[in-house]
Amino acid sequence: MIGDRGLSDYSVEATGLTKYFGAFKAVDNVSLEVPTGSIYGVLGPNGAGKTTTLRMMLGIIDPDAGSSRLFGDQRPQAVRHRIGYLPEERGLYPGMKAREAIAFMGALRGLDWREGRRRAATFMTELGLERVIDEKIRKMSKGMAQMVQLIGSIVHAPDLIVLDEPFSGLDPVNQERLELLVKRERDRGATILFSTHVMAHAERLCDRIAIIARSQRRFEGTVDEARALLPMQVRYTPRDSRDAAGIAAILPATAERHGDAWHFAIEDADVEPLLSRITASGHGVTGLSITRPALHDAFVHIVRQVDAGFAADATCDAVQEALA
Repeated sequence: MIGDRGLSDYSVEATGLTKYFGAFKAVDNVSLEVPTGSIYGVLGPNGAGKTTTLRMMLGIIDPDAGSSRLFGDQRPQAVRHRIGYLPEERGLYPGMKAREAIAFMGALRGLDWREGRRRAATFMTELGLERVIDEKIRKMSKGMAQMVQLIGSIVHAPDLIVLDEPFSGLDPVNQERLELLVKRERDRGATILFSTHVMAHAERLCDRIAIIARSQRRFEGTVDEARALLPMQVRYTPRDSRDAAGIAAILPATAERHGDAWHFAIEDADVEPLLSRITASGHGVTGLSITRPALHDAFVHIVRQVDAGFAADATCDAVQEALA
């Protein structure tokens, strides 16, 4: 049982991770804590530093500054048998059959070969992949082969599962299979850490997220906390739209009319006063929707702020150079 293995409150603790490739700073002072038993997403645009961060956490590459601990241990190699890792670069022996490929990957982590073959068949059957259990990798589609490699990464029942862009290249059916597998492993007690730039998966799966942009961590918290960075969006349709000036008077100054409906943003604290004004106004309600922005909207907002600040700094540097 995972609970008997002495896990701490955090399966992964990274402090001040920094990595240079030549003069380029790929990761800049990134700190993360991944709660044990949670699904944690590292989000960011392509090239933000997600993969480099994961590899430093796992001890695959050494940081130029900072440190990381897995299960409280600063020696990743000492706990490697408790980790399942799916790298961004996929790779399987094309001549192997799916069942043997999965068992082989499990054997590399100490799992008995026969038990690995048995678990492989169980996983693939439960995921609806039984028809390709004994098919060679070279005959599979890219998505099917990726699912085989994913199963091989977790067949030894690791405590920590690290998936680098696991949804990339999967069709919607296999994406759904992967989401199911992630949830089942979390329910088993495993900690899931994955990187992605597709917000829909993170919004459905993650207990907590970190957003990395321009090599730095720009946000850390729950999905709801990220969405709360932006105001709610309101669409209000009065029963009688003829008194446009009167309706505008009870709505925020930013409200815009589109046909019979009015659209505007509103903070949480202003919702109840708005409803009171609408009720008292006598204009009535034909339609009223108040929605929180999606994680995608929050992500774009954060990344654009970072890019705008980066561009402003670059402009200032250019001006200073010109004046020097």
